[in-house]
Amino acid sequence: MSERYEIGPDIDLDQEVVLDGDGQRITEQRATEIAEETLRAVRPGRPSLSGQGEGGSPRVSFRIPEQLQIRVEQRAAQEGRPVSEIAREALERYLEA
Repeated sequence: MSERYEIGPDIDLDQEVVLDGDGQRITEQRATEIAEETLRAVRPGRPSLSGQGEGGSPRVSFRIPEQLQIRVEQRAAQEGRPVSEIAREALERYLEA
């Protein structure tokens, strides 16, 4: 679809008649419903690492020395992997030992 849309001024959908692709009138209430349906369908970010669907994955943050950061960023670049993946793998190995 190569149509180009321009954002115009806001309109009051309860006063002005605007039709959807099926010829149905879009009211303010229907516009809100459409927006909510769309936001539910769009999942921001990556899927949960624990496979639990909604709720996302827990986060752990900590500080590291600058040299360690440089080393892990270099390794991540060499392997084409994100730093977070390397950190998860290292933590898993440590806890299994």
